[in-house]
Order: sequence, then structure tokens, then C-alpha cells
Amino acid sequence: MGVHTRILLSFLSVSILHAHTTICSTTGNVDASRLDTYVVRVRPPPNFSIDMSNIQLESWYRSFLPPRMASSNSQQAFIYTYKTAIFGFTVKLTEAEKEFVMKKNGVLEVYKDNLLPLLTTHTPDFLGLRLSEGSWKKTGMGEGVIIGILDTGIDSRHISFDDDGMQEPPAKWRGSCESSQMKCNKKLIGASSFKGGHKSLPPMDDSGHGTHTASTAAGSFVDGASVFGNGNGTAAGMAPRAHLAIYKVCSRKSCAESDILAGMEAAIADGVDIMSLSLGGPPKPFYSDVIAIASFSATRKGIFVSLAAGNSGPFSSTLSNEEPWVLSVGASTMDRQMEAIVKLGDGHLFVGESAYQPYNIGSLQLVYPPFEPFHINCLFVKDVAGKIVACEHTHSASLIGRIVKDAGGSGLILLGQEGSGHTTFAELSVLPVSYVDSPDAVAIREYFNSSNNPTASIIYNGTSLGNTQAPVVAFFSSRGPSTVSPGILKPDIIGPGVNVIAAWPFMEGKEADDAKHRTFNCLSGTSMSTPHLSGIAALIRATHPDWSPAAIKSAIMTTAYVVDNQNKPILDEKFNTAGHFAIGAGHVNPFEAIDPGLIYDTDEAQYISYLCGLGYTDAQVEIITHQKDSCQNGTKITEAELNYPSVAVRASAGKLVVNRTVTNVGEANSSYTVEIDMPREVKASVSPTKLEFTKMNEKKIFSLSLSWDIEKTNHAEGSFKWVSEKHVVRSPIAIF
Repeated sequence: MGVHTRILLSFLSVSILHAHTTICSTTGNVDASRLDTYVVRVRPPPNFSIDMSNIQLESWYRSFLPPRMASSNSQQAFIYTYKTAIFGFTVKLTEAEKEFVMKKNGVLEVYKDNLLPLLTTHTPDFLGLRLSEGSWKKTGMGEGVIIGILDTGIDSRHISFDDDGMQEPPAKWRGSCESSQMKCNKKLIGASSFKGGHKSLPPMDDSGHGTHTASTAAGSFVDGASVFGNGNGTAAGMAPRAHLAIYKVCSRKSCAESDILAGMEAAIADGVDIMSLSLGGPPKPFYSDVIAIASFSATRKGIFVSLAAGNSGPFSSTLSNEEPWVLSVGASTMDRQMEAIVKLGDGHLFVGESAYQPYNIGSLQLVYPPFEPFHINCLFVKDVAGKIVACEHTHSASLIGRIVKDAGGSGLILLGQEGSGHTTFAELSVLPVSYVDSPDAVAIREYFNSSNNPTASIIYNGTSLGNTQAPVVAFFSSRGPSTVSPGILKPDIIGPGVNVIAAWPFMEGKEADDAKHRTFNCLSGTSMSTPHLSGIAALIRATHPDWSPAAIKSAIMTTAYVVDNQNKPILDEKFNTAGHFAIGAGHVNPFEAIDPGLIYDTDEAQYISYLCGLGYTDAQVEIITHQKDSCQNGTKITEAELNYPSVAVRASAGKLVVNRTVTNVGEANSSYTVEIDMPREVKASVSPTKLEFTKMNEKKIFSLSLSWDIEKTNHAEGSFKWVSEKHVVRSPIAIF
């Protein structure tokens, strides 16, 4: 779930808003203010085939409409009709009409439309992606793969989307560029808008978020990219030779579920290989979650779906997008700092960050406005002319900076909040600023309160690489356990999501008409980590075009690393060892993920058995899978029995015995030996302890056994891994 720094706090929230929209055209005498937007899920018509025309399908959908809308002009009532992601339609109804529709035979569910919030130059190098070696060399940089970005649109004029050296899109591509205002080419091969059913609107990016995520996933090489001269380097997406298809489903701050569903429907029909969504809302059962439902349809079609885990950390059980058929992505830091040093009058130095480093500020009086009832300390600041102002980081740097500047302030120190730990943001502002982390903020407050004449300076030190411990989990990155399916360990993975530099629209001035402009911005959020993983998934798909989405996910998870650049365990925002519910399987490792050795594959039938095992009814499972009577006629498995690359189990169980199946995708003749790393209080074993393969795609089943004393153990974490001469295939275990 990041956006322009002016609305930073909006994407650090996973609050969900209800959409209440007025109708554009109605039939009959209905007060438009009484109409709400609903998504209506229905069974497919009898004898349905994918070749059925839209007119025939709309005729079927029309049979579910209330009398007011049953005229020959009722096609005007449909905002969207769906037949790929789901069967159904989006329509505006009164409360009474909604009740009428729900009672119709063949209607599975009626959802009120909701609004979901939107949840680089150095990251390729940080991830080991280099032109002459490693994953880029092995994969052709994602050539021939199509990544669908569902976001706020795109600035197609940006140099990051030039198509120099690109091939034509693959023959399977069925999409189009639906606006004359879009500059589509061999890189940007499709662009569509889905905003309230108005597909004629151009998919122009009105916030920057979509441009940023698209270039992070698959932007072309751009030399000399920076944010006001900081973070300077060559910008590139994770899969710089992959094609991009853009689906505008969001406005500046939010995304309607009906629009998201329409965008996912189009992406499936168009033939994308990867689907990337940096958005999401609070958890809810999968049969009530349109993203979970549509992503199941995408997975069935072989499309890999990458989703943001959410920005509600560091609190536990705050995840979005928890379904096991997608990759849920958390956020971490990288080893780059844009140093903005705060020097206090007593000589103490604190290294903060800022992407805007205009000039140093010598020693000036330091002020720290007091908190007032209902007033955050800097939103109504006054009498600060010529002073440096210390402000709590409760709003974006640009908003607080404008207020302080308008009040005459000369500089700004943003104080990290207690829960943010050591995470720092290199936010843009309109005056010299330094963002300091929470422990340093405590020291600065103490200095101010104990000094008779507090002063401070801000000294800029440019960009440093490799001098900080990384990766570290970002404080905002949402944590498990999952509330919808706690027996599936989520998030799955973490990737770079703090101070990510990527493309940004240039909205005004003469450069707005220059297709070669080089505007970039620095953003943070799981919105930023998600497209990193989408691009890396494209690299894997380019190398293994026949792999299922589950196989790609397994490759990413089982090759992840769990130590930082100092060879110590990855830390969380408080510099404590990060747990599995913060990092999942660990930090993505693109080079190893291309060649994982073994994979844990999962098919549609297993997912259906898993859904039945959750206790969902046949009707609820049908909403997700489009299959009737799945639980009545099929099998049920527990969450732990799903062939997943990780293991999670409640401590109250006391024991777990579960089978897993691995498929050999490495050397035909290979041998793997198991290694188990669990705390002493947990007895763990794997049988057999050795796996011998003699051919590619050969499968082997093994059993994992765990037991512990429920009176003494309420939490334990560890892992098991299969080790050969060339591969380490690691799976995390969480007992909680």
C-alpha cells in the first residue's frame, strides 16, 4: 500500500473508506443521493463459454436488475460487466434495490463498493543486479515478459519508458493503448483507465504513484538520475527489458474496488504475465475480498500476482493481502543514506536524512513548539523567524515545511516518533530539513528541555553507500500473523521500500512537453517494495516461462537471505532481531531465485481444498473459485497441509506432522540433505533426511514433525533447509 511526500501519511494508513457516489444517468425517478455502488457476483449463464458475446452476457446480467432498470436501455445502468476475474457487474442501487437483487436466484454475493488506499537508482546494485553478470545477464532483463501495473496511471512521456533496444511485444498480447494522449511504444505497450466506468478518460498519472511503481518494476536505463542531485546514479527497473501495461484504477489517494476489479479483469484478458498492485485494505475473508477473488482468477490463468503487505506496522496482525496464491511483500531499508547532520549547541551530532540539500545552516536558535489541545506541535507555529524548528513527524515534510517556512522559519528538524524506531525518511521539503530517527529525537528533545539557549545547525553530507546496516525492516511494514488465515506465514518476503528513487511526472513548466525530462522522486512504503518483487518475478518468468505462479513464489521465498550486509540477522526498526512475521522468508535475493534447485508447487485443486479446510461453505468457495459444491464433492486440508514454502502453527497445538512435496528444477542428478535449525524446546525431525533426484521435474515427498510443551512454549521460530552442492532451499517455521 507510497505516494507523493505531500500525502505520505495517507499511504501509511490502511483505513478503508466507504464509497458513496452520485449517479451519472438514471432511469425512473430515483434520488441520486440514495444510490450507492455495488459489485454483484452471479453464477455464469447456462452453457457459458468464453466466446459468449458481451451482448449475450449483458442480457443475462440484466435479468438480475430491479424493475426500475429492466428497460431496453438498462445497459446504461452497468458501470462494469465482468466475465474473466469474476462473473457479475457493478451497478448503482438503492438499499431496497440491493435487497431485491440479493434475493434473486443465481446471485452469489452483493458487495458495497469500497475505497482502498494506495499502500530506483541504487536498488538494482543493492540487489546484485548488474549489466555484465548475475540475474540480468541470465534472464535477458525480463525480455518478452509483460508486467501489468494497477495504480494511478502513468506519465508516458518520462524517459524511463523509452523503448530503445526493446523488442516488439509478444504475439499473445491482446491489449491496447486507449488514449491518444498516451505515448505508447515497445516498452509501454498498453494503457487503460478504469475510473467509475469512464474508460474514455486518459490513464494519465495525477499523483505520481503509478509512474514511480511502474519504473521501479520495469523502467528503462536512465543515466544521471537523482532527486535534487542526491542519490545520483543510473536508474533502472528490476526488469528493464520487460514490457509494461498500465491500468489506472486509482485517484490520488484511493482506489475503488469496482475499478480495481475492472482493471484486473482487463489485465487477465490482455495477457499480462505479472500483475503488480501497490494497494490494499484491512483484512477480511477471502470470499469478501475482491482482490483475493480476482487474483485467484489471475493465478488460475498462470499470472503471477505481487501485492503490498500493508503500511500499518510495526503492530502485529496488521496485514493486507493475505491470500496464499499471491506474493505478499513487506518493506525494508537499503544501504544508502542522504545524510543531513544535525549538530546541537552542546556539540552532539545526529545523522538524519533529506533528499533536498540546498545549503548548510549555521548555528541558529532551536525552538520546539509545545503541544496544545487538538493542535500537533507545528501545524500552528508562529514567532519562528530566523530559527530552526523541531517538529514531530506527524505529517509530511512538505506540509510541515510549508507551514514553518510561511512562519519565517529557516530550517526544520523532523523528529521520528517512538514507534518508528531507527527508520528515517529522505523526504522533500521547501526549506532545509533533516529527518532524525526516534532515539535521536529523544536526545534532541532532552537537549532542548535542559538548555537555557538551545541552538542547532544542519549540515548536508550528500549521499553515502554501504555505511549503514541493511536491510532493516521498515517500521511501517505490516506484520503477521495473518488474521484471515493464521496457518499461512505472511508476509512472504521483504524488499527495498524505504527512500526509493524512481520516475516521477513533471507536471508543469516547459519541461512538461519534453519527452526526455528526468524527474525523479524519493518515496517509501510497501508500495515501493511490491514493484521490486514484481520485476524480479518477471526475471524468473523470462528464464522459466513454463513455471506456475506458485513455483515462482517458491523460488523467491526459499532463496531469500536472513542476514544483513554485516552478516548478522536482519533487524527490525528497533534494531532487535526481526521475526518471521516481519520478514517472512527473508529478503529477496534475485541471483539465487533464478536457480532455486527445488520448488514447492501448488495447483488450483490444492487451493480449493485449503479453502474448504478454512471452514468456508460451498457457496463461499464458489464465490472465489467459480466452482460449485467444491467442499461437498472434494477434499479438505488444513492450512499447514497446503504445499507452501513456509510453515506456521499455533503454539496451542503442541505438535505438527505435515507432508511437503518438492520438485527438482536444478541439476538432473542431485542430492539434498536436510538441516534443521529450531530452538531446543522444540523437537523437530524430517523424514527422509536425504532426497536423491535422477531427472528434472522429479517430485519427492517428505514429512516434517514438530512437537513442544504447550505449558513452556508459546512462541518459537526456526527453519529447515535442503542443502546440495549448489543450492540451499530454506523454509521458515513459526510457532506462535
